Amino acid sequence: MQSVGIIGGGLAGLTLAIQLAQKGIETTLFEKKEYPFHRVCGEYIAIESWDFLERLGLSIQALELPIIKKLKVSAPNGAFLEQPMKTGGFGISRYTLDNLLAELAIKSGVKIIHESVENVDFQEKENFFILKTSTQTYSYKLVCGAFGKRSNLDIFLNRDFARATKNASKQFIGVKYHLQLDFPDDVIELHNFSGGYCGISKIEGDKYCLCYLSESQNLTKNNNSIAEMEKNILFQNPFLQKYFSEAQFLYEKPLTISQISFASKPMIENHILMLGDSAGMITPLCGNGMTMAMQASHLLHKYILSFLNGSINRNAMEQAYQKDWHNTFGLRMKIGRFLQNNLFGGTTTSNMAIGTLKYLPFVVQSLIKLTHGKPY
Repeated sequence: MQSVGIIGGGLAGLTLAIQLAQKGIETTLFEKKEYPFHRVCGEYIAIESWDFLERLGLSIQALELPIIKKLKVSAPNGAFLEQPMKTGGFGISRYTLDNLLAELAIKSGVKIIHESVENVDFQEKENFFILKTSTQTYSYKLVCGAFGKRSNLDIFLNRDFARATKNASKQFIGVKYHLQLDFPDDVIELHNFSGGYCGISKIEGDKYCLCYLSESQNLTKNNNSIAEMEKNILFQNPFLQKYFSEAQFLYEKPLTISQISFASKPMIENHILMLGDSAGMITPLCGNGMTMAMQASHLLHKYILSFLNGSINRNAMEQAYQKDWHNTFGLRMKIGRFLQNNLFGGTTTSNMAIGTLKYLPFVVQSLIKLTHGKPY
């Protein structure tokens, strides 16, 4: 029997696998796609993750990435606020970062299997997991779920949020482009429009990431055409109209994901330890989803090591991880959901919120501080 199986090779899964393998734990990572590949993601990482990635063995300094120190937020009517960020972050594409981490994982001893996991069951009596792909069956002492925003496994596991999402009246879509644009290197901008918001910031090379979240009904109202939706809804914000008209787009078509839900998710499902978006979809207004995914792996790996060396039992491991996760991220998640539901995404509320907050810089600084943490 192998020690740990990790389902999903995004930031949470990769960094967890690397940490365990570097501690001598036999670790298998399941990722259906071959690296490198693009993901729908804002591609901004808080500076608090810098030292963590360096400790893993990834030389961030050598990549010469853009350092982002300023924030600009606009309302649909074009009103905006600007504030410095005391800590800030850096930009890097998932295409580049995930591939570098996958190479580091293999070097660290992680076995990567490029197959989809079809189901996973915990054998209560035997106290281990049976994991099945389309071609093979595996057994593990522990299984961790880092399979992202939504997956067929959510349906297999009968997760409550998956049923709620299927029947929800409000769902979201995510759309991402890479582009070239006359845009400052040290700024991240967030531009609101009716039913959504769009982030823009620099990544490696001379490229920028433009990624937005929109209520699905915006697409439905525009003949399910992304181009029509952008023209009729996003372009109501003058900043977005300007950027879309001036940018050179580097994709033939945008990268998209649908049926996004921000419903709460349990941390543990049938003894599977969840992390990253599998443990709770992070609203963009929480900030730093990439950092939160990696930090969750840092929290979890300590409890896994204690379980595997016999210091704690399975229940103690699960309870300790859940408590630590909620202590670390709970407030940030609540604030992000509050901002999304009450201040942004609606035309009137966004216009009012930005119009007010631009005269309250101390409030804006407090919100920025709540979305950035300390090095871990």
